[in-house]
Amino acid sequence: MQENTFRVRFWGVRGSLPVSGEQFLRYGGNTPCIEVRCGSEVLLFDAGSGLREAGLALKSEGISNFDVFFTHSHYDHIIGLPYFKPIYSCSHAVRFWSGHLNGTMSTQEMITEFMRPPWFPVGPTICEASLDCLDFRPGDVLSPRKGVSIRTMSLVHPGGCVGYRVDWGGRAVALIYDTEHEPGILDPALLAFIEGADLMVYDCTYLESEMPAYRGYGHSTGIHGSKLAKAAGIPRLAMFHHDPSRTDAALAAMEQEVQTFFAGAFAARDHQVIDL
Repeated sequence: MQENTFRVRFWGVRGSLPVSGEQFLRYGGNTPCIEVRCGSEVLLFDAGSGLREAGLALKSEGISNFDVFFTHSHYDHIIGLPYFKPIYSCSHAVRFWSGHLNGTMSTQEMITEFMRPPWFPVGPTICEASLDCLDFRPGDVLSPRKGVSIRTMSLVHPGGCVGYRVDWGGRAVALIYDTEHEPGILDPALLAFIEGADLMVYDCTYLESEMPAYRGYGHSTGIHGSKLAKAAGIPRLAMFHHDPSRTDAALAAMEQEVQTFFAGAFAARDHQVIDL
């Protein structure tokens, strides 16, 4: 890895729950986990089922220091946490960050409540790694590593959700999921947040034709994501948080439809790597 490489790797791109089978081989079935590599620094966003594979790969690479950021704590975004191998190794250090709970529960309390009987056989006290839990408020600017700046904002999703923008070395990636848009409206606060990013990862769970049936579920579409990307001057749009029923063929058709509107759009897939 070159010192100036800004890399995004998708370890899980599926929403709601993991899926498997021959109809899901191309895009994959793991739930959300995104690695952002800023030179030698490793940041992980969300702890979906993709976090298990990410942990194994990064551990074998010799990475021992991690920052894990939660967008929110719905099952699909945290289910991989107990299977993240680095937390069980005394030679590793992991910092967990969250800001979606609005002070009602700390990051440490969230992890302790989830990772305990009867939901999981043991609690986080079994972990031998150095663990640290940090809380923030949406709107805060985080500085987890030297030279890395992370802006945060609240997204429209039941129970709250945080959007992240990672700026490093004059480049930026915006992670905007899970969120729901108002039909026909480009949120000015969101546009200001994502403006000029080199890549936006956006919640494209539904088709435009499906949105009326799922109003209030807290998700968006590829077409709306494309409109945001165009307005904000973003060259590439990663369609993300795929509906669990969306097969490879259906996702390919969805991708093609969105690309007719915005050529820089693509449907993200497990293990895909993008260098900015």
